[in-house]
Amino acid sequence: MHPSPPLSPAAARRRAILLIVVAAALFSVAGACVKGVRDGLPLAEVVLGRNLFAVPVLLWLVRRDGGLAALATRNPGLHLIRMTTGLIGMAGAFYGYARLPLASVTALGFTMPLFLTLLSVPLLGESVGLRRGAAVLTGFGGVLLMALPGGALGGEGLAMLAVLAGALAWALSMITIRRMGAAGESNATIVLWFALGATLVSALFCLPVWQWPTGPQWALLVATGSVSALAQVMMTEAYRRGEASLLAPFEYSAILWTSLLGGVLWGELPDGWGLLGIAVLIGSGLYIWHREVTLGLKR
Repeated sequence: MHPSPPLSPAAARRRAILLIVVAAALFSVAGACVKGVRDGLPLAEVVLGRNLFAVPVLLWLVRRDGGLAALATRNPGLHLIRMTTGLIGMAGAFYGYARLPLASVTALGFTMPLFLTLLSVPLLGESVGLRRGAAVLTGFGGVLLMALPGGALGGEGLAMLAVLAGALAWALSMITIRRMGAAGESNATIVLWFALGATLVSALFCLPVWQWPTGPQWALLVATGSVSALAQVMMTEAYRRGEASLLAPFEYSAILWTSLLGGVLWGELPDGWGLLGIAVLIGSGLYIWHREVTLGLKR
């Protein structure tokens, strides 16, 4: 049996784009599973299920990229920061899923690039020009539009703040990952430490609030973890095949998937100020991405 011929650059890009779109759809399905199970289980238990049932898929990825030798690290402190911020980000999003429309949580999650732009100044020593600064302010203006009476958030201020805090934590997590990458840590090492550490910590938080899930709840927990991990594998593979500057905008297709799922399953159809806020938020994120690509090419 002869090996498959290598893909042409154009075909590799098309496949990478397809992987990103499918990964965004799978992350949306995982979010719907969280929303479905959060009504009856404590937050800590849902976070545990997301991490625990992701481990088998991620172990396959790690096995492909070097095996358990990936546990060797010189940066345990950075892994601890990454695990802490990642868990806070996950908990913030999961809290929001139970109280806000699915698409609104996804849109608020896209404030992460806005926070990342702001934090890159004090933490990475980068400079933010007038255009990107204006885009950040515009993006947060979109969040305010979503929070208006009749907007996509429906007055759920606490849930909105929880999701925004989660997005801020994810931005800190991304900065930590950048630092670990600069220090020579492999993707497999970063993934494995987070998967195992987050499972252990979330299990400890479950002890005082544990409730035995029902059969359907177990199914949703398994789906949350395994589907999320599969989406993560596909996204990693996509960024291996294609340039980040090409693929990043396609992550915003998650808004379409979550809008569809939220509308079909829960009748969630934001209108008016909510739709305008989501559009402004996405537009500002895409503009920041455009400026990052432009400045990167100039450098």
